[in-house]
Amino acid sequence: MSGHSFVVKEASNNLSLDDLSFRLRHIELLKRNGNLQIEQQLTFSHVLIIVVNGHGQLTLGTTEYRIQQNHVYACIPGETYGGEIQALDETEIYLLKFEVFRSTDQRYECMVNEKDGRLFSLQGEIQVFPFDQLTSLCKSIFQYWDSDDELERFRSQFTFQKLLYIILKSRSFLHNGSCAALELAKDYMDHYYYENLSIEQLAAIAKISPKYFVDLFKKTYGISAIDYLTELRINKAKQLMAQSHAKLKDIAHQIGYNDEFYFSRKFKKQVGVTPTHYMKRRRRKIAAYRSPITGQLLALKIIPYAAPLHPKWTAYYYKEYRTDISVHLNAYRNGQKWELNIEKLLQAKPEVVISTDDLDEMEKEKLSRVAPIYYIPWQEKNWREQLLLTAEFLGETQEAEDWLKNYDRKVKHAREWVKNKVKDDTFLILRISKQNLYVHCNRSITDILFHDLQLAFAYDCNQLACDERMTIDQLIELDPDRLLLLIRQEEETLAYWKTLQYSLPWQELSAVRNNRVYFISSDPWLEYSSSAHERIIDEMVSLFSGNRPKRILDTVHGHI
Repeated sequence: MSGHSFVVKEASNNLSLDDLSFRLRHIELLKRNGNLQIEQQLTFSHVLIIVVNGHGQLTLGTTEYRIQQNHVYACIPGETYGGEIQALDETEIYLLKFEVFRSTDQRYECMVNEKDGRLFSLQGEIQVFPFDQLTSLCKSIFQYWDSDDELERFRSQFTFQKLLYIILKSRSFLHNGSCAALELAKDYMDHYYYENLSIEQLAAIAKISPKYFVDLFKKTYGISAIDYLTELRINKAKQLMAQSHAKLKDIAHQIGYNDEFYFSRKFKKQVGVTPTHYMKRRRRKIAAYRSPITGQLLALKIIPYAAPLHPKWTAYYYKEYRTDISVHLNAYRNGQKWELNIEKLLQAKPEVVISTDDLDEMEKEKLSRVAPIYYIPWQEKNWREQLLLTAEFLGETQEAEDWLKNYDRKVKHAREWVKNKVKDDTFLILRISKQNLYVHCNRSITDILFHDLQLAFAYDCNQLACDERMTIDQLIELDPDRLLLLIRQEEETLAYWKTLQYSLPWQELSAVRNNRVYFISSDPWLEYSSSAHERIIDEMVSLFSGNRPKRILDTVHGHI
C-alpha cells in the first residue's frame, strides 16, 4: 500500500526538473451518484487520479491502494490503472493525462513509451497538503480546458503546472516528519506480525501518542492498524495452508494467534469459509493453463494452484483471487509468452494441468513435461459441456450440476427483469479498433445475450464467425435500438472514438439520440466460461438498472 518514491533519472544524464517540460493533454471529471468503476486499462501517458469525494480501491500496475483522503494517485506510461470508488452521495474524480518532454540541443523530445516513464517516475500514492487547494486547481483547469478563448485554454496549462508543483513539493516534504516515523511502525508490523502487538507498542515505535497513532494510521493508509495486522496474518496463513503437512494449530501459532478456535473465527469472518474448508481446496494443486479454465474451476468452488493473472487482461481474477492463487502465470495478450508459463509450471510442480485444446503441437509437447494434462474440447463443446467435463475429471459432477441449476434460476430472473426494461429493442455489439467498426458476436454473446436472455439482435449473428467489418453508413442503415461498445484501449482507436462520437452520422443513430449506448469491457465479455457468463448476466442487469455510468471515455478496453 505504500507509495513509490519520486525519482528523476537517466542512465547517461543527470536530469533535474528544470530539464523537463510538462503538458496537460486531457482532463476529465467523473461524477455520479453511488459507485463508479474505472476498468483496468493501459495508459500511454502519465495519469493523475484525484479523488475529491469517495472511497474504495485503485490498482496502479500490480499494486493495489486503498483510496485515502488528501492523496493523489499517479500512473506512468506503459502501466495499467483502474479501480472502484464508492460514495454515500456523489462520487467525484478528476483524471488528468499529461506528457513529459526533455530539452535536448534546443529541441524537445516527447517521452510517451514505457522506458521513458522512468525519466519522470512519479507514481503510486502521494499525500498532498493543502488538498483543498489541489481540488480548487482541478476545478479551474477543467473550467479553462474547454473554453472558446485560447487565452483561457493557455491558462489551464500553467494552472496545471502549479498543481504539479504542489504534488511534487508535498512528495518531497513527506520523506521526513511523522509519516516517516509511522512507516517505521508499519514496517515493524510487516516483519513481526506474529508477535503480540498492541497499539501502545506500535505508537511507541512511531514515537507518537496511541490516540494520534490510531488516527494517523487510518488517515494515512485508509485502514485501521488492527485491521491491517489482521490482513497481514490472514494472508500469511493462506500461504502456510498451501504446505502439504501444515496443521491448523501450528498455522495459528505461527501468525500470532495462541487460540486456534479464535483464529478459525477470524479467518471465516475475513475469508468467508473455515480454514479447514479453505485448506482442502487450496491443497489441490490444479493448474489452470488458460483463463477460461480458471472460470470453470471457480464455478466448481476450486481455486487453482496456478492460473493466468494480470490486473487488466484478467481483471476480475486478479482483483479477487491473486492472494489465493499461489503461482501467477503470465496472462498478457491471452498467453503469448507461453514458454515462460511452462517454465513457471515446471518449477511449481502442479498435480495436474487443465487446458483448452486449442494449442499448437509444440506448446502441447512442452506442456506435457510439466504434469498430467486434461484437455477440454474448445470448439466441439459448449461452455456447459466444458464445465461438466471438467467436473467429471475432478470428481465434482454434483457441484457442477448444482451450479448450473443456480445459474438457470438466475438467468430466468434476469431475463424477465431485462426484457421488462428493454421490451423488443434490437441490440448490436460494436467493436471499435483503430479506425474500423466491427459487428462483434462471439460465443459468449450468442449463448448468453441471445439464447439465455433472449434479446433481439439487430444483425443475423449466425452469419458471423466473430467480427464483420461495418461502415458508418451501414450502421446508420441498420440503426439498432441499443448499442454495446467494446473499444480497444489503444491510442489510435481512442483518437478515432473521440472524433466519431461527435460526428453527425453517429449522432443521428437512434441509440445515441435516446441515450442507449453502453460500454462493455473485454473482461468478462471475451471469456467463454461459466464464471464469466454469470458475471455477464450480472452486468446486463446492472447496465439497465442505472448502477453503471454510460459514458466515461477511456474506461473501457478490448484487445482482440
